[in-house]
Amino acid sequence: MILWASIVMLAVAGCAQPAEKQYVRKAVRIMDKDGLFAEGKTWEEARFVALKAEPATMEDAQDVVRKALKVAGGKHSFLWTKDQMEERAAEDMETAPSVELRDGGIAVITLPHFSGQNQAENQRYALTVLNALPDSLSGVVIDLRGNTGGNMYPMIAAVHRFLPAGTLLRFKSRKHNMPVMKEYVLQMVAVEAQNQINCPVAILTDENTASSGEAVLLCFRGLDYARSFGAPTAGYASANQPKALPDGSQLVLTISCDVARTGEVFCDDPIAPDVETAQAFEDALVWLKQ
Repeated sequence: MILWASIVMLAVAGCAQPAEKQYVRKAVRIMDKDGLFAEGKTWEEARFVALKAEPATMEDAQDVVRKALKVAGGKHSFLWTKDQMEERAAEDMETAPSVELRDGGIAVITLPHFSGQNQAENQRYALTVLNALPDSLSGVVIDLRGNTGGNMYPMIAAVHRFLPAGTLLRFKSRKHNMPVMKEYVLQMVAVEAQNQINCPVAILTDENTASSGEAVLLCFRGLDYARSFGAPTAGYASANQPKALPDGSQLVLTISCDVARTGEVFCDDPIAPDVETAQAFEDALVWLKQ
């Protein structure tokens, strides 16, 4: 019995895979399940290459995962190391939205990128804007220039007083078409709904408006009182899902594309503004005053 048990233990030990190999296999399983582009011949080939790889170090394993990730999730997907995650969290602590009230009853809201590590931080981001708004305005400028993304929920919650109730946009994945409701957004950020402010809305975009910044823009697309100004966006109008990996890194996988209330589907292509201009702020003010 003792000899037999020893043989079994040796056999099991011989089948055990190195940590680097297990790392790649776990990442590939995640991509297989939810990756927006994880289907068809191109993905099957990338999957085969990743699973056949023999990474010698964890850095090698991460490189294998990154190559497969670009196929399964496209350009919006990426792998964050533990150090990169900590750096981004530190940046978010220094980043806050702002509200400037100008003559003529116009508010200028600047929404910077923000990932948010917990509900308290998300709520603080949204309330920084909401607590600074009066109940009546003649117009509002929502500045999304330089907003590279993060967590869209506190961003949308911050400007929810300018949006109608109901579906704001949709996420279209390989298998599902999920509506994003205004009420759900507020619930996610733990912010109470406030009365809608009825006024024209000008949205400013540039080539660095990406991901969640683009999602905020699309919440206003198709509304007759909203118009966008500036330059085409970065072209990352899709939803990502973070998944923890064994070494503390995070797989950020694109799982769906954005669908505006107009029915337009956006993903990897830039979103053109209604008015393409190098004087976005000035032209937006002129439109609001008209």
